[in-house]
Amino acid sequence: MARMKFLCDADRCIECNACVTACKNEHEVPWGINRRRVVTLRDGEPGERSVSMACMHCTDAPCAAVCPVNCFYTTADAVVLHNKDLCIGCGYCFYACPFGAPQYPKLGNFGSRGKMDKCTFCAGGPEADGSKEEYEKYGANRLAEGKLPLCAEMCSTKSLLAGDSDVIAQIYKERVSKRGYGSGAWGWQTAYRESIST
Repeated sequence: MARMKFLCDADRCIECNACVTACKNEHEVPWGINRRRVVTLRDGEPGERSVSMACMHCTDAPCAAVCPVNCFYTTADAVVLHNKDLCIGCGYCFYACPFGAPQYPKLGNFGSRGKMDKCTFCAGGPEADGSKEEYEKYGANRLAEGKLPLCAEMCSTKSLLAGDSDVIAQIYKERVSKRGYGSGAWGWQTAYRESIST
């Protein structure tokens, strides 16, 4: 079974926000919530980079680890979803997530902000695939239709990739090697600036 993941190639992102707009329109996401957002680093300076951010559907998701009611679950495709019927809106997942993916649907005092909302990788929720209830709570279930998340499909520069993690990794590895970064741009040594002793 495939392990579904997102990857944003910062060398290709042009900060057009098509991914954000596509997500909001496809799922009718309430005003004030962005399941996906574009973050720009060093804005206006040399070396400026933009990255499209959302839930990264972590293998060992910290949001799931801290949830007191266990409303988070991982599908067979390794997509991290949550059950809004179980969610109590405590916000622990919001604080645990390094990507800021879970969000409250409303502003206000604790208890009045509602149940958390997050990117679903266009995989819906625990309700029956394609049901009205699923759409109202979680948005469109494109994975059940054999489609990828709309945010990635709408990316004009193909900066945002979504799908099987092995395929995504291979695509990015080819891009990196074509850019002339060499093997040093890919792997443990680059990420952690140290070598692995064997």
